[in-house]
Amino acid sequence: MDKDIIKSKMESLIRCINRIKDKKPESVEILKKDLDIQDIISINIERAIQLCVDIGSHVLADYSIPTPKTMSNVFIVLAQNKIIDDNLANKLAKAVGFRNIAVHSYQTINWETVFQIITTELEDFKQFVKEIMKLI
Repeated sequence: MDKDIIKSKMESLIRCINRIKDKKPESVEILKKDLDIQDIISINIERAIQLCVDIGSHVLADYSIPTPKTMSNVFIVLAQNKIIDDNLANKLAKAVGFRNIAVHSYQTINWETVFQIITTELEDFKQFVKEIMKLI
């Protein structure tokens, strides 16, 4: 496993999380009205999810486990191989669905859902980092 690659990606992931926290508005109403905050938050959520997929794929390759065909399955396969917790895997697999909406259908983003994500679910990314760090 190339620990430098994993560490670099994890540093980027932490930067995304911190950027989201720094720009998190006080309310969903503010988020709905502020296009700049929407852009900063959505792109950093997208990046965070993509970084988790990249890290997970890198780990699976190191274990000689074939890379899953879908991004969400990366997390399921990590859990099946006891690399990350099942509950975390399910949460991150669902996050891929948000990422896909953000990337492909930006106009249909539900900002109330985004506000919930940035208010209650950023810890999932930190938990992912902790669980992967156990391998390094």
